[in-house]
Amino acid sequence: MNQGLDAPRPLAFALLRMLADGRFHSGEAMARQIGMSRASVHNAMREIVSHGVTVHSVRGRGYKLARPLHWLDAAQIGKALGEACDGLQIDILEHAGSSNALLLQRATQGAPGGSVLAVEWQSAGRGRMGRSWHAGLGDALTFSVLWRFERGLSGLSGLSLAVGVALLRALRELGVPQARLKWPNDVMLEEGKLAGILIEAQGEMLGPCAVVIGIGLNLAPPPAAARLDQPAADLLACGITLSERSRVLGLVLKHLVMVLQQFAADGFAPFREEWEQAHLFRQRPVMLRMPDGSAVEGVALGVTDAGALRVETAGGLREFHSGEVSLRGR
Repeated sequence: MNQGLDAPRPLAFALLRMLADGRFHSGEAMARQIGMSRASVHNAMREIVSHGVTVHSVRGRGYKLARPLHWLDAAQIGKALGEACDGLQIDILEHAGSSNALLLQRATQGAPGGSVLAVEWQSAGRGRMGRSWHAGLGDALTFSVLWRFERGLSGLSGLSLAVGVALLRALRELGVPQARLKWPNDVMLEEGKLAGILIEAQGEMLGPCAVVIGIGLNLAPPPAAARLDQPAADLLACGITLSERSRVLGLVLKHLVMVLQQFAADGFAPFREEWEQAHLFRQRPVMLRMPDGSAVEGVALGVTDAGALRVETAGGLREFHSGEVSLRGR
């Protein structure tokens, strides 16, 4: 998806739902079905193309998407969730700038813990450290979960790592056991980054707090025009079809609920060993780029019970709570 474009108008989404089956539909028939002029349909199709969706137009046959669209389905999500569905309130939007930003706003207005916001078309998706998250329509899962904790902001150390464990468990259930975790918030395959986690919080250091957990998961390769800062991986290459979007979301939410419930009671410590077993860079030379622009080199050892990265440096063992990790020299 191209970042920075205005949201498609409702007419564009109405046409996309007609075209979702991947078959040809004539412009005249679509115009008649929605009660609009043929010119309006033509202009809306141009708008759809401008947002990065590939549409085939053939005179005499009409319009056809390059591949079918599989919209998220609440019933299928609930089936995959099973009993974990209790307590969740799932809202599926056709479009939002950022699911995290919108859910944070809802949190300030009193939205309950367990609120889930999944967005089909996210035009201003955000990643960690101010990056953008790029995804084509129907090619990814972009969603956020609101969770309320009694322990306060000071007790949330390691939360992004615990969420990574939840994603890892869901991927294993899907038949993707080769996924690995990159500190502090990425899920990786050999080909590149599969998923990212963005956590934003509101509240008191010692009192109740609200946390919005944003997750972006690639189901198909990101758009060719996307400006990526690292190689990307996707589930399509692992044999998971786009028709399974709703099932994938349900399984991720199921494992996320279980992890968040345990984290609320016990923190990150119970997940530490499982996280370290999947640590992508464990016992490997790394470079840690700090928020102030400096860099630290050493050998990554593992993480603490609070989720800090342990690195053996030339000056001894150090622990880091922030930074961007890469293999040394990259």
